[in-house]
Amino acid sequence: MNGRSMRSPPRRARWLGSAKAGVDHWWIQRVTAVALVPLTLWFAASLIALTRSDYNTFAAWLRAPYATILMILLLIALLHHMALGLQVIVEDYAHSDWVKFPAVVVIRLVCFALMVAGSIATLQIAFAS
Repeated sequence: MNGRSMRSPPRRARWLGSAKAGVDHWWIQRVTAVALVPLTLWFAASLIALTRSDYNTFAAWLRAPYATILMILLLIALLHHMALGLQVIVEDYAHSDWVKFPAVVVIRLVCFALMVAGSIATLQIAFAS
């Protein structure tokens, strides 16, 4: 033969993995992106409204239950979306597995740590007397 396989494309693709493997990742990234639109608009409008405020005014604003909840939701959506996006970049542009795996682990850990730290800081301000 001249180097061409006689097998059909589906036969050649068998055992190479499912084409649906990244669908969950894709959907979660889209859902977090959609969630970030109203959350970011709320946060930007709040920051603009609080531009000339001092710390006590900001803390009083953050103590409102809706502000605390929305801030934590913003942190969760933002940092989860960021982790997913950075993971895609690493998987697309890092060509060796010994770089990809540790980079993705570090990205996930850093984003999780930032999410926890931001949530704890928000809750500390919200529940301070």
